Amino acid sequence: MVAMAPPRVSAFSVFQQEKEKMKPQLGLKKGTVSKSSQKLHKKNKKSKSKSPLRNSEAQEDASGKLHPITSSNKKKSSKNLGKTPCNVSNGKGLQNQQLKGSENGNKQHMGPPLASVLQNLGQIQNSRERANTLFEWLISPLKPEEFFRCIWETRPALLKRHNSKYYDGFFSTAEFDRILREDNVQFGVNLDVTSYTDGVRETHNPSGRALPMVVWDYYKNGCSLRLLNPQSFSSPVWNVLSVLQELFGSMVGANTYLTPPGTQGFAPHYDDIEAFVVQLEGKKHWRVYSPRNSSETLPQFSSVNFNDGDIGEPILETILEAGDLLYFPRGFIHQGDCLPDAHSLHITVSSFQRNSWADLLDKLLPAALQIAAEDDVEFRKGLPLDYLDYMGVQNAESLDPRKQNFVQKAKELIRKLAEYAPVDAAVDQKAKAFLHDCLPPLLTPAEKDHSVYGTPARWENGAVRDCLIQLEKDSHIRFLRGGIARLCSEGDACLLYYSTDNSRVYHREEPKSIEVDAEHVDAIEYLLHCYPQYVTVESLPCEDLDDKLAVANMLFEKGLLISRERLAPIPCSGENE
Repeated sequence: MVAMAPPRVSAFSVFQQEKEKMKPQLGLKKGTVSKSSQKLHKKNKKSKSKSPLRNSEAQEDASGKLHPITSSNKKKSSKNLGKTPCNVSNGKGLQNQQLKGSENGNKQHMGPPLASVLQNLGQIQNSRERANTLFEWLISPLKPEEFFRCIWETRPALLKRHNSKYYDGFFSTAEFDRILREDNVQFGVNLDVTSYTDGVRETHNPSGRALPMVVWDYYKNGCSLRLLNPQSFSSPVWNVLSVLQELFGSMVGANTYLTPPGTQGFAPHYDDIEAFVVQLEGKKHWRVYSPRNSSETLPQFSSVNFNDGDIGEPILETILEAGDLLYFPRGFIHQGDCLPDAHSLHITVSSFQRNSWADLLDKLLPAALQIAAEDDVEFRKGLPLDYLDYMGVQNAESLDPRKQNFVQKAKELIRKLAEYAPVDAAVDQKAKAFLHDCLPPLLTPAEKDHSVYGTPARWENGAVRDCLIQLEKDSHIRFLRGGIARLCSEGDACLLYYSTDNSRVYHREEPKSIEVDAEHVDAIEYLLHCYPQYVTVESLPCEDLDDKLAVANMLFEKGLLISRERLAPIPCSGENE
């Protein structure tokens, strides 16, 4: 008889047993609530306890590389994760911490506070370097080059820092409460109230403004609160996202999730974004699962809600604590629930939604077909008169030789279509959409002082004061940020699209653009390519000084340029009278 292995003791079970010795398990408090809250309260009392936490395992191969694995099939899971993972290590056991979420043996990882990081970013002249620096802080001690080479779009990563203060200043429940009190937060637009009980996911949004008394009543009775666009209300979140979007070349968004102790707000599902789960307060039990099949790997759309029976065993399971970070690629199924003794507040930073080759080709192929149809008569020739007799599903089993000739001709035209593909124009269309998606930059003090935003123009004592600032031929200028503008051709016109006038609310404004005169196109291209170096107005490639001054002052007045020197105002007409 083969001896059976002893049952595995889960970290979650041990946690519960220890808490049981100290105090009774926490339940939902009763109180005076609305009818919808009372109904939800009764459902939560009937809910079953969460499944025990299984320690994530890791398998080390001959080269010392670690792979996340499922508890049921160790070799199979690394195949499901795509390409062979790299050896991700900071020399201090980071490998294990990324993959084995329930271990607590590593030393505390320290780092500068966010306020200090953001302040220091203002000293970096190149906004792309700012983005790299901020991302390095976000995922420290993991190095960005290792992350993008070994983990990005491939497998989950877990960073356990044992430092609850690491993300202080990013967002908090106190900030959440302030927003509810001071801002016009609308149910269903800015805030969702959700629950997940007995395998049923529900949304409990009433209509109208989300007032604190109503919102906190839902929370007290077991509902999770999802703030959909915290960047619209929180300056630190706005700042972080607006900087990071230059790293990804794709919109960076965020949601915050506040979950009561002992509850779960969402069903298992996968998303269509790259997700960075930043634990801000409390703790949360997370389970992450591999994509179920190849068609759900890096999906273009989010999934429906799953049941536990649909998704198999998790490849990573952990208790995420304040200061920790969990990353998983789009397509990886995930779910999180709160432990009985602590609430959870986390913010999910997301990017790369609809930013695949398929999305580029979606813009490229119709344009290529239009060009091909205009330039090549082969694309305009008529279909065979009798093609319906032998093509189509009803003729799928047909051996008619005309069928093979028809298919061969279609493939030939598809191959020929590549010759007409306007790749640069399609990329510009993606860039135009990106700039529309972008958050406007939150200016540093130096950027404000050296741009049109810091001009001292004002009304004072019945007169306009300091209303004119003009660049001169020896003024040193550059674009405000590296990724805020893009030249695109549209028909016979050339447009400069930009993001500085965008709203903090997604797509509240239409795309912003300036039509550029033909004689100014080279000057704008020159400024774009010279960034982050300053150049003189006189060096702009225009025919005469008037054109150079005209294009420089136009961009400056639009808030797209900064000057190296702080410009002195020119007295307005009659200002000294």
